[in-house]
Amino acid sequence: MEKFSKSTGIAIIVANMVGTGVFTSLGFQLLGIQSYFVLMMLWFIGGLTALCGALTYAELGANLPRSGGEYNFLGRLYHPCAGFISGWVSATVGFAAPVALASMTFAAYLSAVFPEIPRTLSACSLLAILTVIHCVSRQTSGKFQQTFTALKVALILIFCFIIFFWGSSPQNISLVPKLGDENILFSGVFAISLIYVNYAYTGWNAVTYVISELDEPQRNLPIVLFVGTLLVMLIYLLLNFTFLNAVPIKIIEGELEIGVIVANYALGNHAGKAMGAILAVLLVSTVSAMTMAGPRVLQVIGEDFKPFRSLSRVNSHGIPTIAIMFQSSLAFLFIISSTFESVLVFSSFVLGINTLFSVAGIFILRQKKLSIEGAYRTVAYPLAPIIYLMVTVWTLGYVLVSRPDEAWAGLGIIFLGGIIYGFSKNRDSEII
Repeated sequence: MEKFSKSTGIAIIVANMVGTGVFTSLGFQLLGIQSYFVLMMLWFIGGLTALCGALTYAELGANLPRSGGEYNFLGRLYHPCAGFISGWVSATVGFAAPVALASMTFAAYLSAVFPEIPRTLSACSLLAILTVIHCVSRQTSGKFQQTFTALKVALILIFCFIIFFWGSSPQNISLVPKLGDENILFSGVFAISLIYVNYAYTGWNAVTYVISELDEPQRNLPIVLFVGTLLVMLIYLLLNFTFLNAVPIKIIEGELEIGVIVANYALGNHAGKAMGAILAVLLVSTVSAMTMAGPRVLQVIGEDFKPFRSLSRVNSHGIPTIAIMFQSSLAFLFIISSTFESVLVFSSFVLGINTLFSVAGIFILRQKKLSIEGAYRTVAYPLAPIIYLMVTVWTLGYVLVSRPDEAWAGLGIIFLGGIIYGFSKNRDSEII
């Protein structure tokens, strides 16, 4: 059977991570934070947290080598109900919502070039095309993903290079901390801003959804997770430094299409339109990667629970076509019915809870002695998972207080997953 290569695994992570968040969230962060040092620390801390999570997931995946990500981890380490709820979250929010957000951002950037094309139409069209592509074969999916991810990284580096050397009126920003910055670092404003940053880093766990389809997962998974996450962290730091250095804060404060605005200011309107087209192309790989990885969670749910057995059906190439089409249908609904910021905060909160319990599962894994002899063990254990847990709990707490509508909606989704589990559980089901 065809397997995804190590390079495809890295491409899946990079493509899942580099997308909506880094090109949209800086404007929201600037509404509460005006310090260059604190802004860059946001992206550094977010990256460090993601790396700690990735190192932990590497051990979980190497010792529990089955596709499904958190569904697999939580079901094995806690209880099948926890796994089901996690899978339900991934199915309804974890991928469908980010797919919708990335498609909406694609449409926003494309409209800078073709304003006559309705944004909803272009977002839905992109999703429809990619759904068809990923229903063909693993070889087609893998080659498409590698190509567009490589193009994405190249375009980002070219963008930064052009802005640095040909942009007008650089801000010559200083990253030296100023008096009062230490207070911002421990404030509620910083915690809320970190939610946006953490969303931008969402996706470092993407390859764990296709572990069973990864070539030599016990050897390659830790490499893929670490290299992919570190690469994205460096890209994010470079991108945000470029944004802040290129334009005054007031120009991008509260704005969504950061890339186009920066290009317009630094290079002129024609360059801005060209950059809008480039950034739209960039987001193709993001939508593609999530359309590729997410349905594998639905597939394993279908394998384990008879009421959802249809989701596990595959075509002649082993592709879960029904699961892919189901996820895409949910994403279409988000595109048509929801606002960008609400979907972002809502999905970030729910996904944060999902990964929080998964990372905590590393302690249960070792307590239950489920480790496979010779399998990868987390570097800097227990410091790495503890750092991730502390940062995540801190940010989730502030979201619950400051954005209660989105937080309670997220908790409602989780609760509903538990109810559905109770109704769908079948004693004859093979729960692994």
